[in-house]
Amino acid sequence: MHPIAEHLNATRRDFLLRGSGGVGAMALGSLLTRDGLLSRSASAGEAPAISQLPSPLAARLSHFAPKAKSCIFLFQADAPSHLDLFNPKPELNKLDGKPMPESMLKQVRFAFIQKETAVLKGCPRTFTKHGECGMDFSDFLPHMATCADDILMVRSLHTDQFNHHPGQLVMQCGRSAFGLPTMGSWINWGLGSESQNLPGYVVLTSGRGSSGGTSLWQSGFLPTMYAGVRLRNEGDPVLDLSNPAGLPMELQRKGLDVLRDANQARLGTIHDPEIASRIASYELAFRMQTAAPELMDLSGESKATLEAYGVDRPEPQGLGGRGKQGNTMQTYARNCLHARRLVERGVRFVNIIYASWDHHANIDPELKYNAGVVDQPIAALLKDLKQRGLLDETLVVWGCEFGRTPLGENRGGREANTGRDHHPYSFTMLFAGGGIKGGQVYGDSDEIGWGVAKDPVHVNDMQATLLHLFGLDHLKLTHRFQGRDYRLTDVGGKVMTPWLA
Repeated sequence: MHPIAEHLNATRRDFLLRGSGGVGAMALGSLLTRDGLLSRSASAGEAPAISQLPSPLAARLSHFAPKAKSCIFLFQADAPSHLDLFNPKPELNKLDGKPMPESMLKQVRFAFIQKETAVLKGCPRTFTKHGECGMDFSDFLPHMATCADDILMVRSLHTDQFNHHPGQLVMQCGRSAFGLPTMGSWINWGLGSESQNLPGYVVLTSGRGSSGGTSLWQSGFLPTMYAGVRLRNEGDPVLDLSNPAGLPMELQRKGLDVLRDANQARLGTIHDPEIASRIASYELAFRMQTAAPELMDLSGESKATLEAYGVDRPEPQGLGGRGKQGNTMQTYARNCLHARRLVERGVRFVNIIYASWDHHANIDPELKYNAGVVDQPIAALLKDLKQRGLLDETLVVWGCEFGRTPLGENRGGREANTGRDHHPYSFTMLFAGGGIKGGQVYGDSDEIGWGVAKDPVHVNDMQATLLHLFGLDHLKLTHRFQGRDYRLTDVGGKVMTPWLA
């Protein structure tokens, strides 16, 4: 039942047995007052001050001992080609220019490929084995390759959707439907945040906007305080964070106090959780006026750290395309460094969204640019977290909504076979830290990278495992909405125990 309806339908028995006005609560208040743990005004029935109310974002206990305290989810929106970065297929190169068997394409839908004339497209990249584990990386990712022994590479992901926005919703929300909470919202709802002055769920963006837009950090049917907060790359991190000229902080605080009291009085009348969300949001925004500018100020970082992340890298000449928007090289590097600073300050979930990897054409030069944007900063992030002793409790994920076809794209009006179409049947993700067993490759695709040949992993399996690392049972982390219990993994998902350290 909705909290408002529950309050309006309460009986006298409910009053006596439970609720803030119940006899039991008053008795508890008397005991707490006697022990000096609650003010006499609060125990007498007066509304407690906001500082005495439990914060909706206060840290809470997990179902069992967690391995991870924070997650940095590096979301590569619009799908990088696993075949050109992580999954070498010599047989695909041998079959370059040849058609696939008609039987394999009969029941397949593509976003743009014309099946009748489609042919396989080989990969010109050079792959080399790295680390003691001998993990394959493309020549486009020389920096990330140096972290191979800390990385779990999963080559057998598959999903249900072959278009971007539905696929991105599956990756972030568990299903391709609007109005569902994202992973960051579920985790913050389940565990709360350890940060007092910053949101528990922060979003950073680079490049052009992703297909999914703000739906990729929504709270859905959970209270709005659990939605992601996007920090901007220029100006105030959040719009209107700074006070207008002439408005001192003391006056703003008095205005917020009046607004808080009015909201709290209404909350006491109708018990709408969204009012509690509004109160908490206003108070957090006030504290963020100091914390957010300090977070974004990198002047205290060492020269060696700034150089390692590449925060002052110039844009390469003659490269760009879909992944370039302004100085993307520097923006992405700063976002990775900000992510480390966020988890240091107790932020639970950081989502860095970089778009676009949608290489339907010109894949060789454009993929080189995109890989160059992310390669150095991500490697620096992993090494920085490890050096500071944070990697063990920080889960780092490289993710995308799906992969790209071994077939070259041949849509009309374009030069054939210079790109790849959307591919949900097999793709690759990377994981490190936070209880992950690094230095291993899990699963594989078939000899041309078309379908999963070994150890299939659905996106919901990945999400169940992510929650497990935070000490959350994905079957128990449920929220009742419109008459049924929902969860991130909804009706599927299993924990991938071979991934766990």
